[in-house]
Amino acid sequence: MSKKSNRRPRQQGNRNGASSLGRTAVPAQNSKGGTKRRVLWVGAAVLVVAAVVYAVSGRGGRKAETTAVTGVTGPKIAFATPEHDFGQIKNGEVIKHAYVFTNNGSATLVISNVQTSCGCTTAGEWTRQVEPGKTGSIPIQFNSGSFSGAVGKSITVTCNDPNQPTVVLQIKGVIWKPIDVTPQYPFLTVTTESPPATMTVRIVNNEETPLTLSAPESNNSAFIAELKTNEPGKQFELIVTTVPPLPAENVQGQFTFKTSSTNLPILNVGVWARVQPVVVVTPPRIALPTAPLTNPMTTTVSIRNSGTNLLILSEPVVNGRNVEVQLKEIEAGRNFTLALNFPAGFEIAQGEQVELSVKSNHPQFPIIKVPVSQPPRPAPPAKPPGTPATAPNPSQ
Repeated sequence: MSKKSNRRPRQQGNRNGASSLGRTAVPAQNSKGGTKRRVLWVGAAVLVVAAVVYAVSGRGGRKAETTAVTGVTGPKIAFATPEHDFGQIKNGEVIKHAYVFTNNGSATLVISNVQTSCGCTTAGEWTRQVEPGKTGSIPIQFNSGSFSGAVGKSITVTCNDPNQPTVVLQIKGVIWKPIDVTPQYPFLTVTTESPPATMTVRIVNNEETPLTLSAPESNNSAFIAELKTNEPGKQFELIVTTVPPLPAENVQGQFTFKTSSTNLPILNVGVWARVQPVVVVTPPRIALPTAPLTNPMTTTVSIRNSGTNLLILSEPVVNGRNVEVQLKEIEAGRNFTLALNFPAGFEIAQGEQVELSVKSNHPQFPIIKVPVSQPPRPAPPAKPPGTPATAPNPSQ
């Protein structure tokens, strides 16, 4: 009995143990299942992250690819060489050069205008439109006929590049002449009363062979010249002198030499004299606003004397009604101003001639006159057809 009783507890204990083991086994099975679920969740999360990363990297790659293709937004002009140095050439040679450019942008490049800095440089038919990645050219021609020594010219290109709408190109070089004349365009400024005026023109031989010059011959009696030798066969001076009296206008002359140079057997040197009037009035005419004047108006006239004698002015007057004039001497005998005060309502009648006049001591200009002009008042608007000239009077 005791053994049985002892076994039962063991069996019960075993059953209890089995039960305990059973209860323990269930959580073990649940732990294994949970581990699988966690593995599945982790795997799914990894896949999701990978998908997101792939999507993001894919879009970034496409964006980078797009940026690399387009580069910039809109057209972009780039010249291979914006400056051309043609070196040294003989006077009279013509230089031709084409400036090549590329459109480094993403839209069509349009060249709308090519402007040169002077008439000696001209532009040919240039490439008007250039697609992205393509090239175009601007042909330029430079005529060196009137130049000597170092020279530089500019060409302005206008296009639709938003960051560089204008580009300035340069062409430069050195023009060689067998004989240089400096200044190239000699001129004098004188008046009709000026005494003889002189200027010096330098003549330099650039050839290795010594140069000989004949006596100068003038085509205008207003100029005479004397040739001096500074360095035999190499450097000379031409002393040009005016011969008064000169007319009140610009005077032009030319001196001709025979030379020993085979490159330039005849040398011509042009000279100019700018002859100014002795008495200069500014402005030469007074222009008023449309009649009648709404408000009082003051205008100023200046008189400058460049003659040899001092100028005296007196008795200034305007023949218009109620116009006042004040004369002021700015520089004794040389510069004067006259202030004209026109009243409100001033009007020049049709056919009337109004002028400022002032007396002077100059024998050529005893009375200096300045005309005054004014547009007439506007005509009244025309009446519609059928409108009576005057309204009827009920009292009549």
